Amino acid sequence: MFGFAKTQMVSPEKALPGRDEPIQVPPRHEILDAPLAPPFPDGAELAEFALGCFWGAERKFWETPGVISTSVGYEGGYTPNPTYEEVCSGQTGHTETVRVVYDPAKVSYDELLRLFWESHDPTQGMRQGNDVGTQYRSAVFYRTDLQKKAAETSRDAYQQVLTTAGHGPITTEITPATDFYYAEPYHQQYLSANKNPNGYCGIGGTGLSCPVGVAPAE
Repeated sequence: MFGFAKTQMVSPEKALPGRDEPIQVPPRHEILDAPLAPPFPDGAELAEFALGCFWGAERKFWETPGVISTSVGYEGGYTPNPTYEEVCSGQTGHTETVRVVYDPAKVSYDELLRLFWESHDPTQGMRQGNDVGTQYRSAVFYRTDLQKKAAETSRDAYQQVLTTAGHGPITTEITPATDFYYAEPYHQQYLSANKNPNGYCGIGGTGLSCPVGVAPAE
């Protein structure tokens, strides 16, 4: 049912060419009434996570106190300004990503990492549940050295929890943030009351808590 190409990363030279024109997104968040694109409020910080189908993943974050805005898009690949159909073909290298704009005085990056780890199964490689393909791979796109360190520390701590419970190794990429390409308008806040409140979600965690903010035991 799923071709080999769907679960193998495309090489840069074989990726689709894309386009110069970016996708235009709505100016305001349907739920939070905040901007989807810069400029963001003073003091706001950015975090970007990939944890499977971005419809349900985005809702997890917009429901979190301290989050100013969320949007969905494509990151970690090669094709400039890809379409959803192109990303789903596996020929762009991107993974479905949620951009989180948050107030660090109200919610910490560690707390966002906890939500990230607990909202999906980070051991599944190029899939998440029944969703199969490189666009569903797990990733943390860090923007600062502090974010990188926090992501790596939380990954190592969660790995111990997962291993104890019989799960395999975490396959999540922890990698520098690259270009974030906004997804089409109909994907933004897809599970909102005005669009598809009972629509497909597609993500689910392991049921295990992630001990963020603490170093893993030696």
